[in-house]
Amino acid sequence: MINYIWFFMIFLGIIVALFTGNADKITEAIVNGSDGTVKFIIGLVGIMCFWSGVMKVAEKSGFTGKIAIVLRPILKRLFKDAAKDEKALGAIVMNITANMMGLSNAATPFGIKAMEEMDRLNKEKGTASNDMALFLVLNAACIQLVPTTIISIRTAAGSSNPGLIILPAIITTGIAAIVGVICCKVMQRHF
Repeated sequence: MINYIWFFMIFLGIIVALFTGNADKITEAIVNGSDGTVKFIIGLVGIMCFWSGVMKVAEKSGFTGKIAIVLRPILKRLFKDAAKDEKALGAIVMNITANMMGLSNAATPFGIKAMEEMDRLNKEKGTASNDMALFLVLNAACIQLVPTTIISIRTAAGSSNPGLIILPAIITTGIAAIVGVICCKVMQRHF
């Protein structure tokens, strides 16, 4: 549906420009917009490669494993059913740890595995369990210790201090995760 809406808006804009004599401005906007986008993406790719390397070093050095050790007792208290199953809890810990370190590409397979493991434990097939809902909320509001994507975007956009976002990101994602967990726990009692 959204494709139809975008097509309609673009088509209508072109028609209006043709009838008002502004077709040259549309062509100019397309060329300038494309040029700026390509330059931005090329700058972003280099920075993302750098941060991916830094995060890979953190992973290989065992730093992410140490975070996982700290998280395990906390997550055992949050997830009632998944805490009883080592496979499910292990996948949850690895997903959240990878997300916290900005390793979203590495976190995705762990997230899928965690959902599969929690679905295996789920008594009501086809309906998300409380643990599954909580996991989804924690993934959506995941605490970011190193927000590599935002730092990369700020760098590519020419920010004078792209790392300035780290403390606000930790605070806001931490608050979002806490509020999300509280909401899930309250809703679990009523539904």
